[in-house]
Amino acid sequence: MASKPSKTSTAIMGAAFLMATSAIGPGFLTQTTVFTKQLGAAFAFVIVITIVIDIAVQLNIWRMITMSQLRAQDLANQLLPGLGYVLAAMIVLGGIAFNTGNIAGAGLGLEVCTDLPTPIGAAMSSVIALIIFWQKDAGYAMDIFTKYMGLMMILLTCYVAFVAHPPVADALLQMVWPGKVSALAIVTIVGGTVGGYISFAGAHRLLEAGITGVANLGKINKGAVSGIVLTGIMRYVLFLAALGVVVQGKFINPANPAASVFKMAAGNMGYFF
Repeated sequence: MASKPSKTSTAIMGAAFLMATSAIGPGFLTQTTVFTKQLGAAFAFVIVITIVIDIAVQLNIWRMITMSQLRAQDLANQLLPGLGYVLAAMIVLGGIAFNTGNIAGAGLGLEVCTDLPTPIGAAMSSVIALIIFWQKDAGYAMDIFTKYMGLMMILLTCYVAFVAHPPVADALLQMVWPGKVSALAIVTIVGGTVGGYISFAGAHRLLEAGITGVANLGKINKGAVSGIVLTGIMRYVLFLAALGVVVQGKFINPANPAASVFKMAAGNMGYFF
């Protein structure tokens, strides 16, 4: 009989999925769709390059925080007194901007699923989030929930990519031999994946679970790389879905690029996803 996964392994994967699902927000969907429209199959190369950069950045951040056993702002204050407060202020300001988009995205999603007006759906999502974070023992449950929701998100996007019929051979070729390269796309994607609070969120989750020190370095490395790989898989699959729509010459609505890709590729069911 198979044994249940330990709380340590659950926390490691929970941190990875927390990082990945934090990165995969409305901005992620919009950026991927817009850059696919601009670069076509050559965007595959951008994805590969950003995955390599993201892994280096994430490993660096997670190792520093978990080896020092200090939160990012406390570590920064030790390096230079006052720097931690500057870092915290920047993270808070960025978090407000990012999460305004996340709350709006949640409201739009509930509007599609339930026909509730977007402001009501956004307010409901905020209340649910507050209730979750008020629970002292919510961490373990959230680890499990984010893992299964993250897997479901990837599977549903794989389905949309499959029915979009993208030119997979061309996309694979341009992963290593791109027709054009966009530095702007690379910088934007890296910032959207490991910029702001996203990388810190996973590392701080490990601190809360007590997964620190040299003895846990291998597990920490695995969690850091897993989070980036999950994000990269999701981005590549979403890229294929968008590419399938682009090569067919269909119009992508600039007001909601990702939603229009899903709807054109898989109809109302894709839009619902």
